[in-house]
Amino acid sequence: MNAVLQQRPAASRAISPSPPEFARDVLAGLRQAHKSIPCAWLYDTRGCELFEAITRLPEYYATRTEHWILQRCVQQIAAAAGPGATLVELGSGSTHKTATLLTALQSPGLYVPIDIAAPRLEALVQTLRADFAGLRVEPLVADFTRLTALPVLAQGERHGRRLVFFPGTTVGNFTPEQAIALLERIARLVGDGALLVVGADACVDPKLLLPAYDDTQGATAAFNKNLLTRINTELGANFVLDAFRHEARWDAQRQRIEMHLVSRAAHSVQLHGESFELAHGESIHTENSYKYGFFKFQALARRAGWTHRQFWTDSQARYGVHVLEHVR
Repeated sequence: MNAVLQQRPAASRAISPSPPEFARDVLAGLRQAHKSIPCAWLYDTRGCELFEAITRLPEYYATRTEHWILQRCVQQIAAAAGPGATLVELGSGSTHKTATLLTALQSPGLYVPIDIAAPRLEALVQTLRADFAGLRVEPLVADFTRLTALPVLAQGERHGRRLVFFPGTTVGNFTPEQAIALLERIARLVGDGALLVVGADACVDPKLLLPAYDDTQGATAAFNKNLLTRINTELGANFVLDAFRHEARWDAQRQRIEMHLVSRAAHSVQLHGESFELAHGESIHTENSYKYGFFKFQALARRAGWTHRQFWTDSQARYGVHVLEHVR
């Protein structure tokens, strides 16, 4: 069994979360006039478990809609990839979606799942190795937004086209300019001729979006508040979870959902010798989810150097699966 690789690029974010870097981001975010913490820190082991629970909720349409689309278009994606493809997955997601794609591919030569959360990656790899005996798997614990290289293929081995799988609306967590920079990085990583399969949420109906990000069972609230638990546990802060409430907001101008932790009363929090004052109603901004319709995402991809090749959506055009090709 191949070991999970650890890659630490020079002068970049640590690829597995470390307390100094976590502290740096949290402190920097709390010092801002409009407090915010990068959404990557939501995904510790407990955070990943809570997010998986969210994806199974009736209000959260994105995951099941994406899987429904993939089941209907996966053979066309596999045909475009051709035999012996190298599948690179950014952010280990649902084993069901990954298995759907791997099953359709013709004799895939290599599977490279990349995720910053080692436990989540290990669980995915164990499941897929059991289901796809003989498939070469090279898991990589890394922050794919900072990744500079893929594992080196053994000399003399032949592999087909590189196919990057980027499901799960993750592209929406980045601002449009950040998303363009990320797509440019992916293009440099996989080279000319590579294909990119990416999921993008296109829904802009707040009546559907707000319940999806603030469900009646409280799973999303628990997921968001878990960030405070993590800060307390790993960094020694004294956040009181009951002093905050989860709130989802729809920004129609930017066409994005925002997640916030809103202070229920004026109070202070101590962290690393600093005291941070929070007013009643003040929030800590923890995540964005931008919504990209077909034409908007096509334009974004083109700016990043990708050519739009294929597109599928559901009957209500709420979600899109795009296939892009990198050709200079």
